[in-house]
Amino acid sequence: MSNPDVIVIGGGIAGLSAALHLAERGLHPLVLEADEKFLGGRLAGGETIQVGEHSFRLEHGMHGIWSQYRNFQAMLARHNLRPVFVPAQEETWIYRDGGFMGMAPVGSAIRRSLIPPPFHYMQLLANRKFLWMLDLRDWLSMVNVWAGLVMAVGIDPLAENQPMQGMTLGHLTRNWSPALKAFFLGLARNGLSSHPDEVPISGFIAFLRFYTLLRRDAWIFSYLPDDGGTNICEPLGVRIQQFGGVIKLGTRVKRIVRDGDLWLVESDSESARASEIILAVDSKNSEQILRSSFGSEIDGLFFPRALSTAVVRLWFDVKLDVPEAGIFTGDFTVHNFFWLDQLTNSFRRWSRETGGSALEMHIYGPPETLAQPDAVLLARAITDAQQVWMGLRGHVIKSHLQRNDETHTLPEVGNQLGTITPWKDLFCAGDWVRHPMPSFFLERACATGIETANAILEKRGLDKFPLVDYLPAEPFVAWIEKLMVKGRKSRRKKR
Repeated sequence: MSNPDVIVIGGGIAGLSAALHLAERGLHPLVLEADEKFLGGRLAGGETIQVGEHSFRLEHGMHGIWSQYRNFQAMLARHNLRPVFVPAQEETWIYRDGGFMGMAPVGSAIRRSLIPPPFHYMQLLANRKFLWMLDLRDWLSMVNVWAGLVMAVGIDPLAENQPMQGMTLGHLTRNWSPALKAFFLGLARNGLSSHPDEVPISGFIAFLRFYTLLRRDAWIFSYLPDDGGTNICEPLGVRIQQFGGVIKLGTRVKRIVRDGDLWLVESDSESARASEIILAVDSKNSEQILRSSFGSEIDGLFFPRALSTAVVRLWFDVKLDVPEAGIFTGDFTVHNFFWLDQLTNSFRRWSRETGGSALEMHIYGPPETLAQPDAVLLARAITDAQQVWMGLRGHVIKSHLQRNDETHTLPEVGNQLGTITPWKDLFCAGDWVRHPMPSFFLERACATGIETANAILEKRGLDKFPLVDYLPAEPFVAWIEKLMVKGRKSRRKKR
């Protein structure tokens, strides 16, 4: 495209969402994606692996499509691109501490609790398997756990722009008992992908509020029936092009400079100009592009950390009767698991034909663990799986380890860029971008993409797209939140 109306840097969900909404209003966006093969960023498809006569396309890792991903789902539904999701049935907590190992179903208890939030976790105490995981130390520290959860009710770090600097998840859970600490850190680590001493408390509280603390049904989620590239990203790309947009893969942007009334975007292959730019790449690459473009002008800005992860996939010639997903805590190398033969179409077909099963497990660190050779990580992951499910021993027929680049955002509140930046006609979208909305990850990427598109549409006198509101807190927890906020304001006045 020689004269695009808008250049969108990045073909992940943020960039695709922005480009689609611009194209729907008759503008002609140009999307520049660095990957040479796939759209979608962390939701993109990946390489193909052969297992016997069957081939599987490997994505970044399993993704949950949560009930509060309202703008993301609305966008897909409006364009008839929403696939038939696979509803989550159960998540198992597996805990090992020295010679003790236990497991208990937790997901269904949380989302179907009879007790209103923020105390809906107490429903777990009605499960004898969960109680078996606890000891005297857990009961003695129960007050500390509930105090931490209630504190999270009274603070909204995103809406208040409250960074809570210097405080980490490790500080909050320091006086918690081993088992309960492991349980909540396991829930957090599967979303925040880092060690508790590295997780900012502002990010953890915002994460907890959005995903479970304020509503029981916020824990309801589903899985994609196959990889996100095939089901989501490629159809979005096709739709953008049907509306007149252009997508170029294998185009890595180096810097952007002002060229009169336009922006000049310099890449490793060619240059392009447009009146507006949307920067829709991850935090780390955004900082690199802006540093190359503006130098010391970005010194005061904060860019959330980007983390690397590893994904292990194992194929077996046996099939076990086990819940489809869960978390590992305590003395394990891996941190969560998904039985792919229960969740995705391609693995289900393979399982029906062969009688086998396939397991995906994620490793989120620490860095010294991820630094180990592939063979060592694979061996440790296989050992973890076989110690939990002893029926798998001697039945591995294929193993694969995939390392993901440092693109997974560690959420934190700080002086990061918002959707509207200090530079005229330069906008930002992504799951790391500052905005008072409570959303995370795919939903935040989509919603900020829509917000940047709206800013450009408003500037051009075109109709904006309304964002879908998130479901409010349930009445009891909303009342507690109101009291706590009122109390904080009163204390500030007295000071």
